[in-house]
Amino acid sequence: MQLDLVEVAPDATPPVCRIMDFGKFQYEKQRRERKARKQQKVIEVKQIRLTPSIDDHHLGFKIRDARGWIVDGMKVRFSIKFKGRQNLHPELGRDRLLNIAEELKDVAQVEQAPMLEGSTMFMTLAPQSEKKT
Repeated sequence: MQLDLVEVAPDATPPVCRIMDFGKFQYEKQRRERKARKQQKVIEVKQIRLTPSIDDHHLGFKIRDARGWIVDGMKVRFSIKFKGRQNLHPELGRDRLLNIAEELKDVAQVEQAPMLEGSTMFMTLAPQSEKKT
Protein backbone atom coordinates (compact mmCIF):
# COMPACT_ATOMS: atom_id res chain seq x y z
CA MET A 1 0.00 0.00 0.00
CA GLN A 2 1.39 3.37 -1.08
CA LEU A 3 1.16 6.16 1.54
CA ASP A 4 1.59 9.86 0.86
CA LEU A 5 2.41 12.92 2.92
CA VAL A 6 -0.86 14.93 2.75
CA GLU A 7 -1.24 18.53 3.95
CA VAL A 8 -4.63 18.53 5.74
CA ALA A 9 -4.62 22.02 7.30
CA PRO A 10 -2.55 24.43 5.20
CA ASP A 11 -3.90 27.53 7.00
CA ALA A 12 -2.76 26.38 10.44
CA THR A 13 0.49 27.59 11.96
CA PRO A 14 2.51 25.43 11.43
CA PRO A 15 0.73 23.58 8.56
CA VAL A 16 -0.57 20.13 9.53
CA CYS A 17 0.41 17.08 7.46
CA ARG A 18 -0.46 13.40 7.76
CA ILE A 19 0.85 10.22 6.26
CA MET A 20 -2.14 8.59 4.51
CA ASP A 21 -3.49 7.29 1.24
CA PHE A 22 -4.15 10.44 -0.84
CA GLY A 23 -6.80 8.79 -3.06
CA LYS A 24 -8.81 7.74 -0.01
CA PHE A 25 -8.46 11.25 1.45
CA GLN A 26 -9.84 12.83 -1.75
CA TYR A 27 -12.72 10.33 -1.89
CA GLU A 28 -13.72 11.04 1.74
CA LYS A 29 -13.56 14.80 1.12
CA GLN A 30 -15.82 14.55 -1.96
CA ARG A 31 -18.26 12.38 -0.03
CA ARG A 32 -18.51 14.93 2.80
CA GLU A 33 -19.10 17.77 0.29
CA ARG A 34 -21.80 15.77 -1.54
CA LYS A 35 -23.58 15.02 1.74
CA ALA A 36 -23.45 18.71 2.73
CA ARG A 37 -24.93 19.71 -0.65
CA LYS A 38 -27.80 17.25 -0.22
CA GLN A 39 -28.68 18.67 3.18
CA GLN A 40 -28.75 22.26 1.92
CA LYS A 41 -32.17 23.82 1.58
CA VAL A 42 -32.57 26.10 -1.42
CA ILE A 43 -35.14 28.83 -0.86
CA GLU A 44 -36.79 29.99 -4.04
CA VAL A 45 -38.05 33.55 -4.40
CA LYS A 46 -41.22 34.00 -6.46
CA GLN A 47 -42.09 37.43 -7.82
CA ILE A 48 -45.54 38.93 -8.29
CA ARG A 49 -45.82 42.15 -10.31
CA LEU A 50 -48.66 44.57 -9.67
CA THR A 51 -49.75 48.10 -10.53
CA PRO A 52 -51.25 50.58 -8.06
CA SER A 53 -54.57 50.44 -9.91
CA ILE A 54 -55.02 46.63 -9.78
CA ASP A 55 -58.60 45.54 -9.17
CA ASP A 56 -59.41 43.81 -5.87
CA HIS A 57 -60.67 40.74 -7.75
CA HIS A 58 -57.36 40.27 -9.58
CA LEU A 59 -55.43 41.01 -6.41
CA GLY A 60 -57.30 38.15 -4.73
CA PHE A 61 -55.87 35.70 -7.28
CA LYS A 62 -52.35 37.02 -6.72
CA ILE A 63 -52.70 36.73 -2.95
CA ARG A 64 -54.03 33.17 -3.29
CA ASP A 65 -51.01 32.20 -5.40
CA ALA A 66 -48.65 33.86 -2.91
CA ARG A 67 -50.27 32.05 0.01
CA GLY A 68 -49.70 28.69 -1.71
CA TRP A 69 -46.05 29.47 -2.40
CA ILE A 70 -45.42 30.67 1.15
CA VAL A 71 -47.02 27.53 2.60
CA ASP A 72 -44.66 25.52 0.35
CA GLY A 73 -41.71 27.32 1.97
CA MET A 74 -40.87 29.85 -0.74
CA LYS A 75 -40.37 33.58 -0.35
CA VAL A 76 -42.59 35.94 -2.33
CA ARG A 77 -41.51 39.34 -3.60
CA PHE A 78 -44.26 41.77 -4.54
CA SER A 79 -43.35 44.62 -6.87
CA ILE A 80 -45.56 47.54 -7.86
CA LYS A 81 -44.53 49.42 -11.00
CA PHE A 82 -45.55 53.08 -11.13
CA LYS A 83 -46.08 54.65 -14.58
CA GLY A 84 -46.52 58.30 -15.54
CA ARG A 85 -48.51 60.28 -12.99
CA GLN A 86 -48.73 57.29 -10.66
CA ASN A 87 -45.19 58.24 -9.58
CA LEU A 88 -46.67 61.23 -7.74
CA HIS A 89 -48.59 58.94 -5.35
CA PRO A 90 -46.29 56.22 -3.99
CA GLU A 91 -48.44 56.05 -0.86
CA LEU A 92 -51.11 54.22 -2.88
CA GLY A 93 -48.64 51.43 -3.66
CA ARG A 94 -47.37 51.34 -0.08
CA ASP A 95 -50.94 51.02 1.22
CA ARG A 96 -51.62 48.22 -1.28
CA LEU A 97 -48.50 46.32 -0.16
CA LEU A 98 -49.29 46.78 3.53
CA ASN A 99 -52.82 45.42 2.92
CA ILE A 100 -51.29 42.37 1.21
CA ALA A 101 -48.97 41.82 4.19
CA GLU A 102 -51.96 42.11 6.55
CA GLU A 103 -53.93 39.49 4.58
CA LEU A 104 -51.00 37.07 4.59
CA LYS A 105 -49.84 37.63 8.18
CA ASP A 106 -51.19 34.23 9.29
CA VAL A 107 -48.65 32.38 7.06
CA ALA A 108 -45.99 35.01 6.31
CA GLN A 109 -43.87 37.66 7.92
CA VAL A 110 -42.52 40.78 6.25
CA GLU A 111 -38.84 40.22 5.50
CA GLN A 112 -38.34 43.50 3.64
CA ALA A 113 -40.73 46.37 4.25
CA PRO A 114 -42.12 48.26 1.22
CA MET A 115 -39.24 50.19 -0.30
CA LEU A 116 -39.24 52.46 -3.36
CA GLU A 117 -36.42 52.05 -5.88
CA GLY A 118 -36.85 54.34 -8.85
CA SER A 119 -40.37 53.83 -10.14
CA THR A 120 -40.83 50.38 -8.54
CA MET A 121 -41.79 49.55 -4.96
CA PHE A 122 -40.77 46.18 -3.50
CA MET A 123 -41.82 44.13 -0.49
CA THR A 124 -40.60 40.62 0.39
CA LEU A 125 -42.61 38.13 2.45
CA ALA A 126 -41.08 35.00 3.96
CA PRO A 127 -42.72 31.99 5.63
CA GLN A 128 -43.14 32.37 9.37
CA SER A 129 -40.32 30.85 11.36
CA GLU A 130 -40.91 27.53 13.10
CA LYS A 131 -40.66 29.17 16.53
CA LYS A 132 -43.75 31.33 15.98
CA THR A 133 -46.05 28.53 14.76
